[in-house]
Amino acid sequence: MIALGAADTIAAISTPLGEAGIGIVRLSGPDAWRIAGRIFRPRRPRTHWRSHRLYLGHIVDGAGLPLDEVLLAPMRAPHTYTREDVVEINCHSGYAVLSRILELVLAQGARLARPGEFTLRAFLSGRLDLTQAEAVLEVIRSRTQAGLKVAAAHLHGGLGGQIRRVRESLLDLLALVEAALDFPEEAEELPAAILQERLGQARDPLAQLAASYREGRLLAEGLRVVIAGRPNVGKSSLLNRLLAHDRAIVTDIPGTTRDVIEETISLGGVPVRLSDTAGLGPAQGLVEALGIERTREHLARADLVLYLLDGSRPLGQEDRDSLVELGERPGLAVVNKVDLPQELADAEVREATSLPVVKISALTGQGVADLKQAIADLALGGGLQSAGEMVTQARHHQHLEACLGYLDRALRLLSPEPPWELVALELREAIRELGEITGEEVGDAVLDRIFSQFCVGK
Repeated sequence: MIALGAADTIAAISTPLGEAGIGIVRLSGPDAWRIAGRIFRPRRPRTHWRSHRLYLGHIVDGAGLPLDEVLLAPMRAPHTYTREDVVEINCHSGYAVLSRILELVLAQGARLARPGEFTLRAFLSGRLDLTQAEAVLEVIRSRTQAGLKVAAAHLHGGLGGQIRRVRESLLDLLALVEAALDFPEEAEELPAAILQERLGQARDPLAQLAASYREGRLLAEGLRVVIAGRPNVGKSSLLNRLLAHDRAIVTDIPGTTRDVIEETISLGGVPVRLSDTAGLGPAQGLVEALGIERTREHLARADLVLYLLDGSRPLGQEDRDSLVELGERPGLAVVNKVDLPQELADAEVREATSLPVVKISALTGQGVADLKQAIADLALGGGLQSAGEMVTQARHHQHLEACLGYLDRALRLLSPEPPWELVALELREAIRELGEITGEEVGDAVLDRIFSQFCVGK
C-alpha cells in the first residue's frame, strides 16, 4: 500500500524529461518550504515568503554555486493540490538540470515520491474523491477532444457527485428499513410499494451510467481496429491513407509486413487504434508464420475488423475461408483497388460474407471517406449518443453492475410481506458497491492498483 506518512516530505520531477522551456520539480509535505529555502537564493533578499507567489532566483549547489535561474512557487496548506505545504521549482527543462535539482532536494531530507503519490495524498486528504483522482489520469491520457471533455467532467466531480447522491438516497432507505426492524412498534409503517418506487428512482440513473460504458470505454481506450487480408492486398497502403502519412512500408513484394504496426487516429471524436497486420494465408518460413500468429491474436482482441479484398482479382478460396473464420464479429469487407479494372463480382462478396461492404482505392483515396463513416457507424451508430455523465472505466462499470444486481434482488423481495432483513442486506451491499467507486469504502489493494498506473510526479 502507498502509505501517507505524516512526517514525510516527497519530491519528484513533475514534467517529462527532455529539452523544453520549462521543467518542474515538485515538493509536498511539512518540510517542503524549509527544504526549498536551503537551495534557493532569491534575486531580492526576503525574510519570509508569501503563499501562492512566484519568486525569481537561483538554485545553488552544495558549494553555493548557481545551478539554474528558476521561479519558485511556494504554496501553503491547505490551499494546495495535496492540502499539504507544496513548493514547485520552475527551472529550465533538461535531464541534467532537473536531475541535479531533484538530487539537491533529496539531499535536504525529502523522499522520492512513488507513482501517483501526490494525487494519492490529494485523495486521502479529502480534496478529491476517487473518481476525481482517477480522472487526473484520464485527462493526461486523453487523445481526442471528446475524451478530454468527459475526463474534465469527471475531474470536476460530476460522476462522483451523481454516485454520492444515489448512495445517500439508498442510505436513507436503509435507515428506514433498519428502523422498522429494530423498533417495529415505534417506527412508521413502511409500505413495500413506496419503497419499491423509491428504489426504482435510485436505480434509473445507475442503469443509465452503466449503459454509457460502451461509448465511454471507446473514448478512454479507443476502438481496436485490425486491418487484415491476404498478402499484397493493400493493408499497409490503407493504413498510410487513413493516417495521411507513410507509416508502413509499401512494396509490390508480398509479405512485406511481418509484424503488427499500430497507430491511432480520431474518428468522430473517438480514438481509433489501427493495427496493420501480416497477410493471412500459408506461411513462407518461420518469420512469416510468427507474423500470422500475431495477426490472429490481434483479430481475437479486435473491436472491429477491416478485411481487405483485392477488387482486381476474383475471390479466392483463402479469402472465403478467412471470411468464414471471422464469423459474426463486427467488421467490414473492404474491396480495395477499385481504381483498377474489376474482377471481383459483388455477388461473390455477398455470398461469402454477411459483413457490410465498402469499396475503396487506398492508392487514390477514393471511398476512404465512406470507409471512415462506416467505421464510426459501426462503433457508435454514427456518433456519441450518451448525454450527461459517462462511465469510462471498467472498475466503475463492474461496481455499477454489481450494485444494480443487489438493487434488483431487493426489488424482487418487496412482496406484500417482504423479508425486511434480506432487503436490508441487499441495500447494504448496493451501498458498499457505490462506496467502492467514490472511495468511501475502498480497500488498500484497489488504491495500490489505481495509483501505480500514474507517473512519478503526479
